[in-house]
Amino acid sequence: MKLYSYFRSSAAYRVRIALNLKGLDHEIVPVHLLRDGGENNRPEYLAKNPLALVPALDTDEGTLIQSLAILEYLEEVCPSPALLPQDPIGRARVRAIAQTIASEIHPLNNLRVLDYLAGQMGADEHARLAWYRYWIHDGLSGIEKLLSGNPATGSFCHGDSPTFADCCLVPQVYNARRYDCPLEGYPLIRAIVAQCENLPAFTRAAPDRQPDAE
Repeated sequence: MKLYSYFRSSAAYRVRIALNLKGLDHEIVPVHLLRDGGENNRPEYLAKNPLALVPALDTDEGTLIQSLAILEYLEEVCPSPALLPQDPIGRARVRAIAQTIASEIHPLNNLRVLDYLAGQMGADEHARLAWYRYWIHDGLSGIEKLLSGNPATGSFCHGDSPTFADCCLVPQVYNARRYDCPLEGYPLIRAIVAQCENLPAFTRAAPDRQPDAE
């Protein structure tokens, strides 16, 4: 498999973690989102993903896009080790946490939105940072409550082994740290991320360990 990835993309980061957790051989193909107007806008990449987003995953069966769809595919073709619980209510809970990050937090703060705020809306760096931190706080506050209010939370988001939820949480916290977002109010999130960061599958997926890291 080939994973088209940008080292700082949290969506690609999620997939890198999942591939590592499942021990699946793959090649990282860097797609720089900033260089020369964005390599993701080149015709050869648009043929793989017309949305001009990363990640994309080449498989023997075709090219897949959207990180959560890719995670679901990996779970189906390689069910062990499982990244979803066995029980339906547990699976729904893990998916809800993952989707809260991927659908509620990340889209408001991704590169396209920040560029639009700067360009079309005329927002300066201070305003963009305030925007970023507001939505990080709004989302992580909710996730902290989801985690602390449920006995299914263990050393990871759900139980004592990583799931889709952890694959999404770690990249989001990486982004929060990158933008100096205060994290003191999220002790459970910080503890779970620290647990994840002890695992080689997570450390190998980290942005600074990627071939295109700058």
